[in-house]
Amino acid sequence: MSTALITGASGGIGYELAKLFARDHHNLVLVARSGDKLAQVARELQAHGVTVKIVALDLAAPTAPTFLFDQLQAQKISVDFLVNNAGFGIHGPFAEMPEEEILGQIDLNIRALTELTRLFLPHMVAKHSGRVMNVASTAGFQPGPLIAVYYATKAYVISFSEAIANELHGTGVTVTCFCPGATHTGFANRAGVAKSRLFQLGAMSAEKVARDGYRAMMRNRTLAISCAHNWVVAQSTRFAPRKMVTAVSRWVAE
Repeated sequence: MSTALITGASGGIGYELAKLFARDHHNLVLVARSGDKLAQVARELQAHGVTVKIVALDLAAPTAPTFLFDQLQAQKISVDFLVNNAGFGIHGPFAEMPEEEILGQIDLNIRALTELTRLFLPHMVAKHSGRVMNVASTAGFQPGPLIAVYYATKAYVISFSEAIANELHGTGVTVTCFCPGATHTGFANRAGVAKSRLFQLGAMSAEKVARDGYRAMMRNRTLAISCAHNWVVAQSTRFAPRKMVTAVSRWVAE
């Protein structure tokens, strides 16, 4: 049986993705900060007859990705699917945001994702088989006043994923950058955007979003946007004046 490593797996999109992998009989390595939540998820998913290893770990910590990789290597666990889903954002003016919140977003959304991809990718290439899914966001297609760092980190994920997908062409390894729009998860409350227009105008269920992402990964799509409405919005930013795009983005975030 193959093994899927999913970060941010204790709830939301990560949890729903874990359920889809388990139903298709893939063993799981689930990573999140909350060990108690992960243990509950593991008990649920083991009913599908799969092995579920949980790792309670804050991936924003500098040594966390290497620690995780070394632990799996020592246990001879080979990762066939890498899902970099963990991430967070914070709402508020950049000049007033605590430095630890700014750097924390960069450490988790960019550095940890990049390092995990670099650590697990060579083995996939060596065996000519493997799939990586980096969860970005439709936020990555435009600037995001009042949540500037999060939007910028997701722009990085899109660019990075598309680039390495091109590099890996013909190796048997695929990279999918998955871009959900507003989704009902714990993200909105943590980010402080639950009452913003973005979420008041409507958000998708984590279950539906996860199905879209899972399907895109299995179909080897390089860039996938969940929901036709989100695709139209993301594409429209390519043609509208940049100041207009930024102004609308701020209005939605307020």
